[in-house]
Amino acid sequence: MTARFTILGAGGTIGRALADALEAAGRDVTRVTRDSLAAALASEVPAGHVIDCIGLTGDFRQRPHATAEAHVGVTAAALGALLFDSFLFLSSTRVYARARTTQETTPLPCLSSDPSDLYNLTKLAGEALCLADPRPSVRVARLANVYGGDAPDTFLGQLLTEGRRSGRVLIGQAPRSEKDYVSLADVVALLPRIACEGRQRLYNVAAGRNVRHDAIAAVLRTRGWTIRFAPGAPAIRFPPIDISRLRTEFAPSLRGLLDDLPTLAATGQEVRCSPSTRPVAV
Repeated sequence: MTARFTILGAGGTIGRALADALEAAGRDVTRVTRDSLAAALASEVPAGHVIDCIGLTGDFRQRPHATAEAHVGVTAAALGALLFDSFLFLSSTRVYARARTTQETTPLPCLSSDPSDLYNLTKLAGEALCLADPRPSVRVARLANVYGGDAPDTFLGQLLTEGRRSGRVLIGQAPRSEKDYVSLADVVALLPRIACEGRQRLYNVAAGRNVRHDAIAAVLRTRGWTIRFAPGAPAIRFPPIDISRLRTEFAPSLRGLLDDLPTLAATGQEVRCSPSTRPVAV
């Protein structure tokens, strides 16, 4: 592993945490934010290992052009302009929303007339640019819902914010709703290894198990919070994410949301990486 890393999107939660961890490990890190992106793309300085954390999340429906630019335009420009040892594009396990299975090789259907699929389609276009690049060091990581940062506009972030404020939360999704949550600490540890050592070009980065809303509510009730579910609320269920490839190659010991939830309830929130397809009322 060379010492130099370039983090695109270093102003975001994942990019900032990643840059902080790499610097703490003694790596030379270039932090690229929105303001410095143009200069970075024009530079001919070797970028080392590039990790592309740029992307829109909850507001992608209101900003379709910016979404396409972030996920596709910037990716194309970076692949063409930067001098790198490796390039890792951060995608999302949300692309499996309509799929039958969640292995990295599974076909991924989308519906272009559904505004919710704009996020998936642009992420997949960014992935396609990377995987069509003949350089084997260009890779993709599909992230699940990352927790442990600061993002109050997510389901978990809204729940924790309201719970800390009032101790009373009304959840606008059914108790059996479920999705995969992976810790920010695990993501920060795994991404540099995938960038530098990965033998495959595409990885799911997830906990590999779903957590139901009623299980989250049960843990938070032990804090004395009142957690209720809105009558007739829809069940939002994402398919379990297959992490066989990640486990075989990197054998990670992954944290669990329910174990970390008491600490999160006091100090932290989720990172918006794989936004839900419907809003949650809290």
